[in-house]
Parts: sequence; structure tokens; C-alpha cells
Amino acid sequence: MILIVDDKTENIFSLTHLLESKGFLVDSALGGEEALKKVLKQNYALIILDVQMPLMNGFEVAESLRGFSKTKDIPIIFLSAINVDKNYITKGYASGAVDYLTKPVDPDILILKVKVFYRLYEQNLQLIQTELRLKKEIESRKQAQIELKDRVKDLHTILESLPQIAFKATSNGVITFVNNHWYKYSQAAHDFPQQYPGYIPISEKFNECIKSQTILEYEVKIKNLATGLYRFHLLRIIPVFDNNILKKWVGTFTDIEDQKQIEQKKDEFMTIASHELKTPLTSIKGYIQLLDRISETIENKKVGTFIDKTQDQVRKLESLISDLLDISRINNGKLQINKNYFNLEEVINNVIYTIEQTHTDNKINIVRVGDIFEENIYGDAIRIEQVLINFLTNAIKYSPGSDLIYVKTKLDLDCVIVEVEDFGIGISEENQNYVFNKFYRVKESALNFQGLGIGLYICSEIIQEHRGSYGVKSKLGKGTQMYFTLPLK
Repeated sequence: MILIVDDKTENIFSLTHLLESKGFLVDSALGGEEALKKVLKQNYALIILDVQMPLMNGFEVAESLRGFSKTKDIPIIFLSAINVDKNYITKGYASGAVDYLTKPVDPDILILKVKVFYRLYEQNLQLIQTELRLKKEIESRKQAQIELKDRVKDLHTILESLPQIAFKATSNGVITFVNNHWYKYSQAAHDFPQQYPGYIPISEKFNECIKSQTILEYEVKIKNLATGLYRFHLLRIIPVFDNNILKKWVGTFTDIEDQKQIEQKKDEFMTIASHELKTPLTSIKGYIQLLDRISETIENKKVGTFIDKTQDQVRKLESLISDLLDISRINNGKLQINKNYFNLEEVINNVIYTIEQTHTDNKINIVRVGDIFEENIYGDAIRIEQVLINFLTNAIKYSPGSDLIYVKTKLDLDCVIVEVEDFGIGISEENQNYVFNKFYRVKESALNFQGLGIGLYICSEIIQEHRGSYGVKSKLGKGTQMYFTLPLK
């Protein structure tokens, strides 16, 4: 808005009409005092100020405006009908004018000058707004830096308080922070601890995770610098994302040496126990077979029944011992997998027939549905049969009120899929992630159903040895689907 200051209304009228015709907003004041009151209340882009006014002339008004911080930068154009000599004009500029025009005013020149000063005013406003925005942004960034420093400090405090070795790395794997426990196993912050010979280097495993941006879990033996002994640690390195962009990695080494020692002793015990149990079991089987032959000459029919039940229990005991031996072999990396091309269709049909013949008391109807496998599969037929038998016996065991089980088969592009579906008690969602773990048993069913919780673990190891996958889908009270896949190539 432009303020016109003049003591004559006719001058104000003519100037107002001229400026408004060019699209400018105009305000006016009849004298210097009124002008000073208005400029303190309203913002103006330009003041057109008459010099010859009673009580307070234009020079005095201009000097007063320069005394206020709000008005000192408002451009002023002086208008005067007299005193066009050099000294008088100089006094006008000295009092704060940016231009000096004499009356009568040339309208075109006045409009040109007004446009220039108005444009300068708008540009000045933009600069002021830009400066304010920059100040706010600078303050915001300063605050963000302070908050970031606090967060980093908190993270470092947390990492220092952990009992594990802890560290932090950039998105490309450069270590930027380690806690004090780190120096028990490494002399430098940028070097991973020394590993026991034969393990894949930590840096190599870490680089693989950086490429895939996935969590790293790796059991490794690292050297304690003080004792010189190697201890088992579980290394976990977790990516930290911000808006789906990888920002950093946080890692820990957790000492699991004691746990490993306990597991090793347990494995040694199982190996010894299973071998020791197998010897008397073989003798028991031989004596029962002799009794079975003798029982044919005995008239009491109950003797034969008792012998059959004893043989059934012996078979169960033999199966448990075999599972324990398999666990020992798996733990020692000696699970035998003898791969050859075999007919999977025959294996499936033989397993279904065997289960039906050995579970006559359950009256379970096993229905085969899906694709027929005509091509041979490369793998260990005996071990795959072991997996399928385990799936079916589990389906029977945990379906006490059901008489139907499906064996579903499907031929995919690069693999075959075999699924066993029952309509039994089902498995809760929280337990489904653990059913293939070693010695895991669902608490709700552990009291009602016997077992060691190792069958499915052995199955998972067998399938992994075949480069296949496995899994479970289930709903409580509605049944369970156990499946595994085998690659075609």
C-alpha cells in the first residue's frame, strides 16, 4: 500500500486516482501528524510526501520516520512546487528521501518511479521472509543435531551397559563405536575379534548381509586376549532403517560357551545312552521272537496278545533310540544322506500302505490327492520316507477324534510339494514357529501325548540336506498341514 501525505485534498485526489488506475492500493493523510499516526499502525511500501505543509513540513516528517525502527526503511518520494535548487534537493535526500520530484509532476515518470520502489519493496519483503525461513531452518537443524547427539549418547550408554560385546557400524559396514567389552577380544576398534581357524570370516558374512540388508546370526569362536582361549559367541548384527533407507548396523557378541558345553555333554550322553540301550534292546527283541514261537504251543490266547503288545512297545523304544542316534549324528555333522535317483511316487504309496497296516487300531483313512510324480527325484529315499512317516504318525497321534488324513502332492516348476493334512487338535500360531526346534514340545499337548520332541527337528535337518523347504500351517481345533518340498534339479 502507498501513503500519500499532503495538506491539500485536491492533490491527494489526483494522485490517488492516478495510482489506483494503475492497480496500486492507496491511503492518504492530511498532514504530517496524521501520517505519523498511520505509519505506526499500518505497513506501507512507499510514502509520497509533500514538502510544503503547515505545522510539520515534509523534511520534519521524514526525519521523524527515520527515528522508528518500523518506518526507517520505508522509501520516500518528496514532492515540491518550490526550491528546486541544489541545496534544497540535497536537504531532502539528507532527511531520508529516495527521490525528489517537483510539481507539476509528470504522471508517467511518477508511475515509473513508484513501480521501481514498489518492486524493491516486494523483493525486500521476500528477502526478509527468506531470511526468517533460513533462521527457522537453522534453528530446526541445530535442535535436530542436539536431539541426534542425545540419541547417539543414549545408544552408546545402552551399548556400554550391555554384558555382551557391542558395536555400531555405518550402512556400508565401517565400525564407528565399540563398547569396553570389545577390547577383551580385539586390540583395535575397527578390527573384528580373532576367530578360531576354519570359520568363515566375520567380515565376509557381514558383507553378505550388507548386500541383502538382512539380519546376521552366526555362531563363532573368538579369542579372549587375556586368556588366549577361544570361546563360542553368538554374533547378531541388525540393520537399522529410516524411511526404508538403511542407516546403520548394531551388533552384539553374546558368550554362549557354557551353553555349548552343556549341549556337548548332553549330546555325548545321548550318544552313549542310545548305543548302550541298543545292545540290551537287541537281546530283548531276540527273546520276544523266541517267546512268540513258543506261544504257538500254548493254549492261552492272552500270551500271544501280551507278546504282540510287548513287540509294539519294543518297536517304539527302538524308534526313540534311532531318533537319539540321529540327533547325535546331526550334532556331530555325521547324519548320513545317501543320494540317488529314486521314485518318489513309490515311496509315498509304500509309506501310506505301511502306516495303514501298522495303525489298524486307529481306523484312519489316508487319502492321496494331487499330482502323480512320474519323474525320478535325486535324494535319499530312505530319509524322505522317514520324514513322511513322521508327518503321518504325528497326524494320527494328534487327531484322536478324526478318521481322515490327506496326503496332498503338487508338481511345481522347480520342485515337488508334499503335504500331510489332519483334522486334529491343531497348533497355536505362537507355537508354530518352534515345532521344528530340537526337543520342543507344545505345552498344551505334552501331558496328553508322549514323545521327545525331536522327530520334526530330524525331519527339518533331512529336508535341509536335500536343499528343500518345510513348514506348518495350523489352526487350533481345526487341524494342521505339515509340508516339505524337494527340488527337481
